[in-house]
Amino acid sequence: MVGRVKKAVEYILEKIEEKPIIGLILGSGLGYIADKIENKKEIKYEDIPYFPNSTVSGHEGKLIIGNLEGIPVIALKGRFHAYEGHKLSKIIFPVYVMKELGVRGLILTNAAGGINRTFKPGDIVANTDFINFAINPLIGPNDEELGPRFPSMAKPIDKKWFERIKINCFENGIEIKEGTYIWMLGPTYETPAEIKMAANFGADLVGMSTVPEVIAANHTGIKVVSFSAVTNMAAGILPKPLNHKEVIEVADKIKDKFELVVKTSIKLF
Repeated sequence: MVGRVKKAVEYILEKIEEKPIIGLILGSGLGYIADKIENKKEIKYEDIPYFPNSTVSGHEGKLIIGNLEGIPVIALKGRFHAYEGHKLSKIIFPVYVMKELGVRGLILTNAAGGINRTFKPGDIVANTDFINFAINPLIGPNDEELGPRFPSMAKPIDKKWFERIKINCFENGIEIKEGTYIWMLGPTYETPAEIKMAANFGADLVGMSTVPEVIAANHTGIKVVSFSAVTNMAAGILPKPLNHKEVIEVADKIKDKFELVVKTSIKLF
């Protein structure tokens, strides 16, 4: 992993003039935020040594490097999922690349299904805790150069950073709710019975991403905040079928609010 990370970083550094401080990993229908980056350099995933490729609709597959809110950032416009067939080491590879580039803070976004019945489509929810119901991406040999063998997940997000964001957004008329996100492998949407189980576990949101990147960031010492766009209610919560088109449509309706949350997160790091 270390050798491959360094090769990828060498390639990226040849293309950019300023090292990023903040990393962004953007979920389904949320890649438009990367379009706001100024003085940007776009690099296709396929051109970066050892980088995986994104295959899901709504995930373009580009690395965008430039400035947002005057801060040097690097954004993954399209993330990677285990259900695409990627090895777990591939899914978290970009996090270690970001760390090697100098990233100190990581903002994760995702489209999620609401389990908590007080949520509704269009809500923005901070992921303040996580349940890994799939598999741990750190399984296998550990390289101490990347992080410790047994990283703590007691504080998966940076609470101080998040509290600053929450207060600032509230002052600007945007409510950020809080909840626990459970990672399911996918690609099928969950059954009503699985959602009932997740609710009993204490999950408020369900999705097919984010947790691997949160674990990797904690492993390598990057501070994290994570936000969900509630794009639908999970199976069994409402009497209607789920589909990916609805996910993209709802994400589009709240894009202005979500963009403000991300920009606020960058400014307050």
